[in-house]
Amino acid sequence: MQKLREEMETFFGALYEDDKKVLVHGEGFLHARAALVGEAPGEQETLQRKPFVGKAGKNLDAFLAASGLRREDLYITNTVKFRPTRLSAAGRIVNRPPTQEEIRLFLPWLRRELHLVNPTCVVTLGNVPLNALADQKTTIGEVHGSFLHTGDGLLLYPMYHPASLIYNPSLREVYAEDINHLSKWLAGNN
Repeated sequence: MQKLREEMETFFGALYEDDKKVLVHGEGFLHARAALVGEAPGEQETLQRKPFVGKAGKNLDAFLAASGLRREDLYITNTVKFRPTRLSAAGRIVNRPPTQEEIRLFLPWLRRELHLVNPTCVVTLGNVPLNALADQKTTIGEVHGSFLHTGDGLLLYPMYHPASLIYNPSLREVYAEDINHLSKWLAGNN
């Protein structure tokens, strides 16, 4: 894993030489049964160089704890490893969704990372990782809480991104059901 991270630092350091992008690598148990894959790091993740430590990460931690899953037993990463940003109308640097080009650039690295972890299932958090790893285009609303097999042997378990609960609190119950279903499935497939 360290070799992969060093190669990524070299590749993206040269590619974005003028931008000085900060990569936020995945973390957690390297032989986890479940790997959680988000979209991209935000401000707090970039500052701390850890995935899911901002507001969305706090939501995720709360639901993991409630379902009996422990963060240290999982592997957590993102599709795109640097914070995609734009300038707001007020002149502040804010998050933006990753571009298709950014996703395409990081996808081979993500696949290598997942291959090294070799989880039983890959939990995609939101549409970006779902569509990056799935064989067909779909939306999280259509497939959340179910298992999807990919042509390259991954078993995906799509869930809403924990940030969606900030903007749409009505998803809390659905999110709790989906993560409890995952927890029970992992316990039964020990």
